[in-house]
Amino acid sequence: MAENKTKPGTESVEKFLDTLEPSIQQDCKTLIKIMQKITGKKPVMWGNIVGFGQFHYKYASGREGDYFLTGFSPRKANLTIYCLPGFETHKALLQKLGKFKTTKSCLYVKNLSVVDMKILEQLISDSYQCMINHYIKMFS
Repeated sequence: MAENKTKPGTESVEKFLDTLEPSIQQDCKTLIKIMQKITGKKPVMWGNIVGFGQFHYKYASGREGDYFLTGFSPRKANLTIYCLPGFETHKALLQKLGKFKTTKSCLYVKNLSVVDMKILEQLISDSYQCMINHYIKMFS
């Protein structure tokens, strides 16, 4: 079975941030403060993703691995914020968020100035709690 490419590393989050443009660095530092407050965990680099917390999963197929509970990645076009349970139960919050796009479990924003920060914090918190309360138990 293939090994997961996304796994925790020993790289410094600060060194990673130093490679980014100053405006993106500031948004990343803001996300770090929010996610650290919500999770109580320190940021860890998972490739080019800044992740918080960790859980182990094992599928019926036998595939297993470790993954972060929440995190973000500064991409070329957008900040990608990982809300792993997805957005199906968060439609009311999303209507108040501001300008964004989503895929199954990724929230894409150009920068933090285009979203309501209180709503974003609530969305991240709800997503993290869902992971703690449901998904971790599912794989335990």
